[in-house]
Amino acid sequence: MSDDSRYEAVCSRDARFDGEFFFGVATTGIYCRPSCPATTPRRKNVRFFPTSAAAQGAGFRACRRCRPDAVPGSADWNARADAVGRAMRMIGDGVVDREGVAGLAARLGYSARQVQRQLTAELGAGPVALARAQRAHTARILLQTTPLRASEIAFAAGFSSVRQFNDTLREIYAATPTELRAARPAKSSLSGPAVATGGVLGTNGGTAGVPLRLAYRGPYDTTQVFDYLARRALTGLEEMVGAPGARTYRRTLRLPHACAIVEIDERPGDGWLECRLRLTELRDLTTAIQRIRRLFDLDADPYAVAERLGANAALAPLVGARPGLRSPGTADPQELAVRAVLGQQVSVAAGRVLGDALVAAYGKPLARPDGGLTHLFPRAEDLAEAPLTELGMPESRRATLRTLATALADGTVRLDAGADRDRAEKELLGLRGIGPWTAGYVRMRALSDPDVLLESDVAVLAGARGAGARLEDSEGWRPWRSYAMHHLWNVPRARPE
Repeated sequence: MSDDSRYEAVCSRDARFDGEFFFGVATTGIYCRPSCPATTPRRKNVRFFPTSAAAQGAGFRACRRCRPDAVPGSADWNARADAVGRAMRMIGDGVVDREGVAGLAARLGYSARQVQRQLTAELGAGPVALARAQRAHTARILLQTTPLRASEIAFAAGFSSVRQFNDTLREIYAATPTELRAARPAKSSLSGPAVATGGVLGTNGGTAGVPLRLAYRGPYDTTQVFDYLARRALTGLEEMVGAPGARTYRRTLRLPHACAIVEIDERPGDGWLECRLRLTELRDLTTAIQRIRRLFDLDADPYAVAERLGANAALAPLVGARPGLRSPGTADPQELAVRAVLGQQVSVAAGRVLGDALVAAYGKPLARPDGGLTHLFPRAEDLAEAPLTELGMPESRRATLRTLATALADGTVRLDAGADRDRAEKELLGLRGIGPWTAGYVRMRALSDPDVLLESDVAVLAGARGAGARLEDSEGWRPWRSYAMHHLWNVPRARPE
């Protein structure tokens, strides 16, 4: 995409490109998203940046009108399997905040200097600057949605000192924490946090509730996503409440510092999903948001998907019938891998029964049940030596589950946000009892790969027959074959059960 075409997107206020690039205005010192409703600046005064961190590094402040820090993430980071894409996924998951640049570099298999050089060359900012931009966004959310003191928010957002927190907010938002809190957006705002009276939605055993609006790009098929999650919801771990069209998905989350409960509403706003997060540790906010975004595939680019898949005569009617179809990921990659083994060669309903039994027998009970939520999913280390007799599976399947759990617990198989997908798939296939279907399913959902096609899947084959699609043509569906597969799964009477 050239700078001239980017400027055309700015002139037309094209929201399709929000998160794909940012632009700064030299005469005001402010940077914006492409769809900013402010008066379009002259071309000679505009500079373009691949990330908000790059704009901040060039001395631009975030626009208070369009709030460019609240846009969806770029779909490129999921589509790309290179070091830059992997690094961006890990930074989003909070790796730099928890482990520093050295930890990020070690996970990537590069030196810290190499990581700095690659990210700066392509994104205009290094890992520290990218993480700093994310911390500032987290701080703004907490300032505008909770009554916490600024000093508490500083450390919850990942800043090492209150002074660093204050300096960063002044630099990025041209405002003090007090001024940012006073400028909290109205409930009708198009993106960012939804603010309840008093800032906190409620408490549960001492945990604070943070209300959020999670932005997405283009159309979003909430019915498809919520149906998909409802069919797989495990008792005690997840629940779907309410009538279709107005459902709320609820689940427990195991996060780096503590546990949490998340609620997502099916009825969308104007480009966002309403979310409520109850965190035991506010330091987990950034990681929790990113994991929810992956679960609901909120950073997808439905326009690019529709353009590619719609070019196929057999898929075009499916794409037209379900605009905004998504490929749901997971909030916990290790959990998803275990559930994939439970679902081997059985129906979705049967896999769900096995999952219910696993959670009841080995899940960690919550200190206090919350509605139908009673447990956290078992940790891999808790399953590695477990007998698993409660599941009623053959010993060979139980052995596969223990083998996988051991590999996840000791790091033989890594499924973190920035894991190398090819390597992870190869490691999974090296485990006894795990074949191409399971490894591919884990790659699609746990590693958010948009280009997976399970060619041996019975429902995919049935959907292809029903749609008149030829899997031999699937090379032309790249890099969005995961979405093609979901379309085939949703062909009438071909949906997996």
